[in-house]
Amino acid sequence: MGKLRQISYLWQDDEAAESYITGVSLHSHTNQSKETLDFLATLGKRIGLIDSMCARVERRAETNHSISVNYAASYWTPPLTPKLAFDLEGAQIEKLGLRPLVSLSDHDNIQAPMLLRTVASARHIPVSVEWSVPYGGDQSFHLGIHNLPSDTGQGWMQCFAEFTANPAPDAASDARLTEILAALHALPNVLIVFNHPMWDLYLVGAARHAELLRRFMAENGEYIHALELNGLRTWSENRSVRTMARDYNKLLISGGDRHGMEPNANINLTNAGSFTEFVHEIRYQGRSHVLFMPQYAEPFKHRVLRSTLDVIRDYPEFPLGSRRWDERVFHPDQEGNPQPVAQLWPDGNAPNYITFALQAVRLLGSRPLSRGLRRAWSERSELQLALGE
Repeated sequence: MGKLRQISYLWQDDEAAESYITGVSLHSHTNQSKETLDFLATLGKRIGLIDSMCARVERRAETNHSISVNYAASYWTPPLTPKLAFDLEGAQIEKLGLRPLVSLSDHDNIQAPMLLRTVASARHIPVSVEWSVPYGGDQSFHLGIHNLPSDTGQGWMQCFAEFTANPAPDAASDARLTEILAALHALPNVLIVFNHPMWDLYLVGAARHAELLRRFMAENGEYIHALELNGLRTWSENRSVRTMARDYNKLLISGGDRHGMEPNANINLTNAGSFTEFVHEIRYQGRSHVLFMPQYAEPFKHRVLRSTLDVIRDYPEFPLGSRRWDERVFHPDQEGNPQPVAQLWPDGNAPNYITFALQAVRLLGSRPLSRGLRRAWSERSELQLALGE
């Protein structure tokens, strides 16, 4: 049977969902997801202002607290708890008159779905994860592993962690990765999605990334069930993914990659009654209908700014430990144990230069400036191209 791929845009076709009963939200993150701060060091090498700011932070941490800044061991967490994230995604789908199926996939852990399975309204949530797979010695690919068996989910997480902890750019490591993916593929109800495959996560360069991507697909392509059109990546990158899907004869699937307060910018439309039925529709029937939501039509830079503001905003109504941005950013203490940076400030408050920097970013989100930036960042030509040739 040939694959049935369809892509719709709600701002072009407001009746796109009318013949369906279910909407599927894939790939979004909760406060259980540890997002690395290692990118700051990488950006600092390219952007002088960031490099200068990082150097100042490093000097003060060493002088005042005898702590060496460790970007690789530091991380931040998105603001939404699992239940709030689940409800946000479900509410967007319900507004279309559809029954929601939500698969949360945090980085390298399944805590969110396991916690939600104790809540009546979310009891049937699939056990899913975004696995960060080191590959080639200098790159990492992200795989969405959806609908793991709940009784063996922790065992699979241990398997993933063991592989990730000992990356080696050699044939034995590549063979082990293929073995793991083949075993996942052998589970009939598991869905394996290659998330944002064209994104050069570690900035190894276009040529090197393309080389690694080709090798990965040559070794493991038969175990990849779909390629993701990512709701937080650019039009041009998603068009490249569309070309890649055609070249490898793979289905395209949605994946919002939400980290902030904006719900996923795309979903899948289906008539499946359960997530397992949806998996079978993708894997065995070769059918996928991706619907892009109106927020994807917003200028990309404007959406990135809005997502950044969501991360650094304070939420006094949230549970303790999630209210302030510096309660959601973690760094090792002198003993190497991750602590919220709010607990590492000398007087309980962020240094003035950090506060001023955050205020400057927040100012960009104020109504007058935000409107002006949105106009300046308009992507009308991109909207006309959509994902077409």
